[in-house]
Amino acid sequence: MKLHPINVGNFKLDGGAMFGVVPKALWNKTNPADEKNMIDIASRCLLIEDGARLILIDTGMGTKQSDKFFSFYYRWGNLSVEKALASVGFCKEDVTDVFLTHLHFDHCGGCVDWNKDRSGYELVFKNAVIWSNDKHWSWAAKANSREKASFLSENILPIKESGNLKFIPVPSLEILQSSELGFDVFFANGHTEKQMIPMIAYKGKTICFMADLLPTVGHIPVAYVMGYDTRPLLTLSEKERFLNLAADNNFYLLLEHDAHNELITVKHTEKGVRLNEIHSFNNLF
Repeated sequence: MKLHPINVGNFKLDGGAMFGVVPKALWNKTNPADEKNMIDIASRCLLIEDGARLILIDTGMGTKQSDKFFSFYYRWGNLSVEKALASVGFCKEDVTDVFLTHLHFDHCGGCVDWNKDRSGYELVFKNAVIWSNDKHWSWAAKANSREKASFLSENILPIKESGNLKFIPVPSLEILQSSELGFDVFFANGHTEKQMIPMIAYKGKTICFMADLLPTVGHIPVAYVMGYDTRPLLTLSEKERFLNLAADNNFYLLLEHDAHNELITVKHTEKGVRLNEIHSFNNLF
């Protein structure tokens, strides 16, 4: 097995929305805002080479939306899925599986693009099985008013209609051990129903792809919860359990949305779990 963290795009989001009720004087220390109160956000995905399989975890937001849509997200840089895959020697057609942590547009939008004559949509990864879970899929298909702007039909319907969609079973406990894709999955419900956090055994260590359970280094304190979370009190307890597990077992946490910090470990302190070390994935592995 070989892992490749790949950044498929950078954008900006309102810092207040990203930190909820936490005062700016606190979060601005770790996630400095610009003059519009926007902070840097990455779309860091993870590519897994595992035998005949090439598995991509999340896909970023893609490029098919309107100029008006992207005017809200201040994209910066020239990164893309195609460039990111090429940087590690692959192309879209090589991907055999796409694992979506959840169906918010900034995690799944890169799965779907316009067809050649822009008369409809098609899958970007035409040879890939697309993995979700049935409980989250049902939640997204009947989106509540809070999340409707994040669950976009142009992302979800083409995946369903393609015939490439498969579901990971949802366990009775938080962690599904040994999913069909060869890694464990932690299920979290605070951000959205049945978000999936991959936990990958790699070179004697455990790499956890944190998705929106821990977006950036600045979100490590348990009370630092995004305003986007549908059940913030549940996020508190889920994040506390997971971070304690990570500190106890020296898990390496791969941060999907931190534009400046790729991989971290955490430790126990008198104030709770806090940052231990920051790593570059390629330097460590």
